[in-house]
Amino acid sequence: MRRTLRTAAGLLAAAVGIAVAVPSQANAAPGTDRIGTSPYVAMGDSYSSAAGVNPLVPTAPPTCSRSTLNYAHDIAASTTPSSFTDVTCSGAQTSDFFSSQAAGVPPQLAAVTRNTRFVTMTIGGNDENVFVDSFFGCIQVSITSGDIMGDPCRQKYGDTFVRETVTQTYRHLVAALTAVRTKAPAATVAILGYPQILPEWGQLACYPTMPISLGDVHWLHEQQEVLNSVVKKAALQTGARFINMGPSSRGHDACQPESRRWIEPANGPVNAFPIHPNATGEAAMAHQTLLQLGV
Repeated sequence: MRRTLRTAAGLLAAAVGIAVAVPSQANAAPGTDRIGTSPYVAMGDSYSSAAGVNPLVPTAPPTCSRSTLNYAHDIAASTTPSSFTDVTCSGAQTSDFFSSQAAGVPPQLAAVTRNTRFVTMTIGGNDENVFVDSFFGCIQVSITSGDIMGDPCRQKYGDTFVRETVTQTYRHLVAALTAVRTKAPAATVAILGYPQILPEWGQLACYPTMPISLGDVHWLHEQQEVLNSVVKKAALQTGARFINMGPSSRGHDACQPESRRWIEPANGPVNAFPIHPNATGEAAMAHQTLLQLGV
């Protein structure tokens, strides 16, 4: 029996207490909150490293594709911490907090100490290979099927990605965030949601640069909302701060003109990896982090 993702995601979200809906406004933290920003450790995956955005940090491992224009560097430039350590790395999963991701890349948790007072990250999207299998995988499915208007990817995968996110990624996020807070009990730990990658509905004009079948666009959009809801729930569970990128990133997806988009498309990306934030998107992530923390 075929079901829409909205129905499937709603049932799964209800089962684990996740609200799929995203608030309409991103609110700043109360002014009474005192946020220490030094020493500052930046952790996370390619959305944190700003993969492919030149110039890259020359001393960083090449596999990490760590940019000097990532949101952590923007935050550090604004808050001027006495100590700033950036261990963000493209392709990182929650498991890479605990073990080496690649030769010459220490576990990201090694950078966190009891003296750390501020930690930021995006993490979770690569767990279970959901990001690659869904967005990049659906491009291959669409091209192979030749079905531009339909939903061949949803027909192929059904609820697989949502179930993996809810049942597995959530547990991994809780473990990773708990480990960070254990190593740095006095730190403010902020985990960002992922900015909106696709518009809510498919647009034929977007297909040349984001060749995802139009019927699959809403399906993928809903999956991303589920992921961000899982990230938010894990943050609440562990005492971390969730930075909601949903409202501010609407209308800045990969289907927008170059002057407006925060996410670069699959075909013809400009100074960023395909389907990743550009420098403007990274700056927006920095701004939202500082705004919502009340820094």
